[in-house]
Order: sequence, then structure tokens, then C-alpha cells
Amino acid sequence: MAKSPLLWLGIALAAILLMSTVGPAEKSLGTNVRVVYLHGAWVWAALGGFVAAALLGLAGLALQREPIHRWSRALGRAALVFWITYLPISLWAMQTNWNGLFLSEPRWRLAVIFSIGGLILQIGVSLMEDPAWASAGNVVFLVALFFALRSTENVMHPTSPIFSSDAWRIQLFFIALVGLVSFAEWQLARWLRQLEDRQPDHLADPLRS
Repeated sequence: MAKSPLLWLGIALAAILLMSTVGPAEKSLGTNVRVVYLHGAWVWAALGGFVAAALLGLAGLALQREPIHRWSRALGRAALVFWITYLPISLWAMQTNWNGLFLSEPRWRLAVIFSIGGLILQIGVSLMEDPAWASAGNVVFLVALFFALRSTENVMHPTSPIFSSDAWRIQLFFIALVGLVSFAEWQLARWLRQLEDRQPDHLADPLRS
């Protein structure tokens, strides 16, 4: 079982789906808030993945260890997958709770820009033979993302609406959901890492042509 990341990924996604259907209702949004929980947990997990990829990248650059670089690359790609897939969940949350798609919302535009930028970065570093480029790219990406987040206005909601409330049941549920989504993200990173190890050296990177 420990060597079956796709199996664990499938189990985690099924658990996320089930958990998202039974989340606690909220006074103003009712049960529609469950989409907001999912949207928030998805983006938090993606951000956590970017942080982990960058920290591993720094460690790999400092220690000059290729296996660490490869883990940084796998985590960066997994985090990017979750960041990109958070976009349709965000649209779903907008439509469900605010009856419209607010595509001019600054945070939405930022998410799209960094989705495109992240894809270009991952394709670029995949063309480099030295995986240290992936580590360096993950560090640069994280720094740019956090600077952009700090300077981007919040329009649709405050920075942390869940943790700024006193609803402890909602907070506990959200923490558990973030943990479950992060577990799914880790399984995706494990699978990407295993996929790389199974390929011949000249095909080791799944993003190479």
C-alpha cells in the first residue's frame, strides 16, 4: 500500500468529495459554504506545496544533493496541479454563492497569471538536464507569488474569513479538509517522483518531449 501513491490519491480524492458534502453550514451562505471550504482548502494545500518545494529546493542547493532537487521538482509540479485545478473550484464558489463569475477580481487574475507562469517555468526547467534548475525555479516562483499576494487587493472576501470567525467547528473542519487535500497533493508528488525513477535516464522527466 505504501508504494501505491495513485491508490492513496484516489482514496484521498474520494474522501475529500465525501467530506465536502457534509461540511458544517454557515449562517449567511448556508450549505453553499461547502464549496468555499473546498476552494479554500485547495488553494491552501497548493500554497503549502509551493513552500515545501521551495524549502527542499533551498536544501538541495545548499547540500548539492540531486535526490533533494528531484523531490523539489515533484512537489513543485504537484502544487502547480492543485493551484491550476483550484481555478475552476473558485469559479464554482463564485457562481454558487454570488450568482456570477467575477473574473476581474484581483486575486482571480493573480491566480491565472501564476498558473500560466508556473506552467512556463515547469516546462522550462524540464528542458534542463540538471534538476537543480527546478529547485532554483521553485524558490523564485514562491518568492514572486508571495510578494504578489501581499500586494494584491482582496475584494471578494477577507484574507482568512474562516480563522477570523469564532466558529470553532468550522475551523476544525477546515483544518481537517486542508490536511486531507495536502495528503492528496503529497500522493501526487510521490507518483511523479516514482514515475521519474522508472524511466530511462534520457526519458526521466515526464514533461520532456
